[in-house]
Amino acid sequence: MLREGSRNRFQVGDASTVCWAERNTEFDPVLAEIFGLHDNPDEGVRAVAMLFEAFKSGRFDGTEGETMYYVLGLAPNAARISVRFFHRLKMRDLAPRILQHFTDLQLAHGPNEPDHPSLFRLLAACAVQGKADNIPPNLGGAVIDAILAGPDAPYPSLWLNAAVNRCRAERNVGYLRAAAIKACLNRSIRRNPKEKEFHPMLDLDNTNAAYRLGRLFAVLEKIQEEASPGLNATIRDRYYGAASSTPVAVFTTLLRLKNAHLKKLSPGRAVNFEKLLGEVLSSVTDFPAHLPLADQGRFALGYYHQRQAFFSKSDKTESNEEKQ
Repeated sequence: MLREGSRNRFQVGDASTVCWAERNTEFDPVLAEIFGLHDNPDEGVRAVAMLFEAFKSGRFDGTEGETMYYVLGLAPNAARISVRFFHRLKMRDLAPRILQHFTDLQLAHGPNEPDHPSLFRLLAACAVQGKADNIPPNLGGAVIDAILAGPDAPYPSLWLNAAVNRCRAERNVGYLRAAAIKACLNRSIRRNPKEKEFHPMLDLDNTNAAYRLGRLFAVLEKIQEEASPGLNATIRDRYYGAASSTPVAVFTTLLRLKNAHLKKLSPGRAVNFEKLLGEVLSSVTDFPAHLPLADQGRFALGYYHQRQAFFSKSDKTESNEEKQ
């Protein structure tokens, strides 16, 4: 099973992972098909779709669901081999754990982004310069271990840390980073349910201060973009890092600047933005001096959700204009 070209083996970071079922079944290499690297990127998507369909149709309710499935993660350790993780579980327990992983990642996104992003793409998006060589060698194995451990098992804190840091360093909250942040936060919330889990799209009822501040930053950026079309750089390029980590240092300035931008808009558009700003700020009592890492993740998610909401409205408006 470890030989090169084996359908039961896949590489995640420095861990060679082997998966197999106790008896012959079409799901024998399913884990390798979903999480392994393939020449054909659609192969992993098809494997996820097949697993979803099998689970929904009740295929794992009978004998096939009782089939034992094994996953072994091996990594080099000097002149020896170390066991990173080993999981032994029934197919009916394996399927929902994999599907929960993709449910945690679900996020509103553009038409060219995948519904079920591969683990490699998720990890590369959180690495310096997006290079595979810069992915921490034990991160991928730790994520696989968390997926198989159960729906409440936390993802490694290193993943959230890497995603948030890349958002701040590059001042860009992309789909894959936002998906990783949402998944990490929701797993944490599920273990300590003091707040509700984050939705795939904008949640107008979420009153978390960091989430609202992320939304606020997106609204202020949108106002600037509409007031000065064709800008090469927006407030995101200059202020995102400070806004997401030390809000009190920049939001007073940004709220003052937006008044000049609003004057350049049509009265109706300016009123709409004022109403939106009032709604976003309704549950923000003050601007924190510092946001911890998890709240920086909430800020990034609020920013991403609000930006996607703007894009969705633009798409709907263009579609209606085409019909007319």
